[in-house]
Amino acid sequence: MITIKSRREFAKMAKAGAVVSKVHDEIREAARPGVSLDELDAIGAQIIATHGCVPSFLGYLGYPKSLCLSPNDVIVHGIPGDYHLREGDILSVDAGAIFEGFHGDAAFTMGIGEIGADARDLIATTAEAMWAGIREIRKGARLGDVGSAIHDVGSAAGYGVVEEYVGHGIGRQMHEEPQVPNYGTPGKGMKLRTGMALCVEPMFNLGKRHTKVDADGWTVRTADGSLSAHWEHTVALTPDGPWVLTAGEEPLPVEFEEAEAHR
Repeated sequence: MITIKSRREFAKMAKAGAVVSKVHDEIREAARPGVSLDELDAIGAQIIATHGCVPSFLGYLGYPKSLCLSPNDVIVHGIPGDYHLREGDILSVDAGAIFEGFHGDAAFTMGIGEIGADARDLIATTAEAMWAGIREIRKGARLGDVGSAIHDVGSAAGYGVVEEYVGHGIGRQMHEEPQVPNYGTPGKGMKLRTGMALCVEPMFNLGKRHTKVDADGWTVRTADGSLSAHWEHTVALTPDGPWVLTAGEEPLPVEFEEAEAHR
């Protein structure tokens, strides 16, 4: 079922989104060679609690941590543990928070210390694809417009565009209808309506698009062991157009996306 949100509900999602953005900022500062993923998860959990929110992920379908932290060939749903970051790693950081019953959800990928050119390009292109998808979120557009814009960026760069894991609607539940694939046909799919909130989240692999899941039932890796990057924002479709709710203290109008993407 598609849920349509009011301005008051969007405001609550923006509060949750601001906390997610704060988590991202703190992880960017803390993630460096020698730091463990458990340490980063503890930082995220503390920030979420300090700001009067609840982690979206902790306990969700039995998930045991507050953040998803996915290094190198891990695409999504990496469970924080005792892995210590190394120079040259890349790390995808996915965080979610609940404020007064409403969710914010966002992810980014960063390099640890000095990283190679291939890794830098992968990270930058995946961010570019996210913004390309977000720019298509407007009244009367269709889901195929969003997915096509994302896929065009990834395929033009020669990356594997992950298909098994997709974006989603969001609101009172972290995962709501509709699904937001990272592929599609322009002009096809569900028509977007004012009051919808969507998570746009491309996942690109340096190699092929295929995936595999570890024995823990959560950790999703590239099937060929190549690097993967993941970016995500929660976007509200308001009467004034799309607003990014996970970009900072105030919702970010989409025309400012370039500054956010490269900060």
